[in-house]
Amino acid sequence: MRLAGLLAPSTNAAYGGAMVSAWFLGLSALGSLVPGLIHYGLPDGGAGTIAGIDLSTRRETIVAVFAWYGALQIPHGLAQLAVALRYRSLVPLFLVLVILERGLVALDGWFGRGAGDHHHPPEHYTTVAQAAFAVVFLLLSLRPRKVVTP
Repeated sequence: MRLAGLLAPSTNAAYGGAMVSAWFLGLSALGSLVPGLIHYGLPDGGAGTIAGIDLSTRRETIVAVFAWYGALQIPHGLAQLAVALRYRSLVPLFLVLVILERGLVALDGWFGRGAGDHHHPPEHYTTVAQAAFAVVFLLLSLRPRKVVTP
């Protein structure tokens, strides 16, 4: 299979925002890919070993939901990585998607359905920070880059 036929031409030249925003999106891609691979690949999906969830009841359902979430995170992370590396004109849009995703996860984790048990897995903490940083990098991605002339 020819990879060139799979990918559209790069749009990096059309991106005028801060390069650091594209790099942050690349880092966010890893923040989707790594947990996605963990959720999909570990025998318990990380539910017990990382999140500390009691798996003595409904283990199969919990592990299946973690695997399902991982299956969503992996392609989302690959798309973020493609934008960060090759399609930078889409960086602002993907940062809005990061803000929306991480914001919804944070709202649910801290104030929603899962908030009543007072147990917060590591993702509940990192997701708040990632959403806040994504707002800053979105603003930077929308500002035109300053051209330095010698």
